[in-house]
Amino acid sequence: MISLAEVVLRGDRLALARLLTQVENDTAEGRAALDALFPHTGKAHLVGITGAPGTGKSSLVNQLALCFRREGRSVAIVAVDPSSPFTGGAVLGDRVRMKDLSGDHGVFIRSMASRGSIGGLAQATANVVQVFDAAGYEIIMIETVGAGQSEVDIAKLAHTTLVVEAPGLGDDIQAIKAGILEIADIIVVNKADRPGIENTEKALKSMLDLAHPAPRVFGHHGMSHALPQNPLHAVGEQDAGWIPPLQRTVATDGKGIDELAQHIARHGEYLRLSGDWALRERARLESELEAALRSALMNQFRARVSEEQFSQVLDQVLARRLSPSEAVKVWMNGRLK
Repeated sequence: MISLAEVVLRGDRLALARLLTQVENDTAEGRAALDALFPHTGKAHLVGITGAPGTGKSSLVNQLALCFRREGRSVAIVAVDPSSPFTGGAVLGDRVRMKDLSGDHGVFIRSMASRGSIGGLAQATANVVQVFDAAGYEIIMIETVGAGQSEVDIAKLAHTTLVVEAPGLGDDIQAIKAGILEIADIIVVNKADRPGIENTEKALKSMLDLAHPAPRVFGHHGMSHALPQNPLHAVGEQDAGWIPPLQRTVATDGKGIDELAQHIARHGEYLRLSGDWALRERARLESELEAALRSALMNQFRARVSEEQFSQVLDQVLARRLSPSEAVKVWMNGRLK
């Protein structure tokens, strides 16, 4: 009998949709398919798009997808939001916003709502991206709201991270204060036809000049390590570094989109020439491996320890007779105080 993974590798879109559901629901069939598909991964360029609500990320992703399709490249879009993808409303709202892409078999859009679970969402997103990679999609765009842990998650997953800003959102340096520029490989100033674009761009440039933020490789303990940098105009120069470019766009009419696509392509080229692509892949897989290990160990622990036994130790912690770290030691050596 032909497995679901084999059918996906043959390019069956219906099988791909079914498998994505299995993977999101973490079924045994989904996990088996991920194992079978893993040797076929590692070819796609993963592009993360993050930024505050209202910056126009969905329209930007739509226009970028159209641009990549004109180049003949296949595109997968993973839309992630703590409430619902893109619109903040209906789960299928992104399809309405991306009507320009409907009917194009070179594009596959997948919506993922967090359902209140941020931690589990990161691994589910990585698994969905892995399926798209194995299915042969050349560009995989992962869009999420720029809020807290989701920013770090997107930077850990993507090869190229776009941070989207827009004028008129209240505080020109709000994103800078949140530290979001530290994960940016490319900064997009969208809605550039609005008043205040010069002030927003000036604030972003000033902060970049002061901090000289470098793209980060996120290690398996959440530590970040600066990568050697390289400016756009000097890919391959040993002593230069990557300087995150600022690109103005007006996603509603496509202005600046071609230039943004060129920045993405150049960053991918830089990563490959400098060897940073391999570094990011290693860090990403190390993070996924540790997440899988934590999950397996926790499942093993829960299978070995009854709820009553767990409650006994929890009661000791609540009574302040055991600290949380002492409770862990209790479980490690199997003796209750």
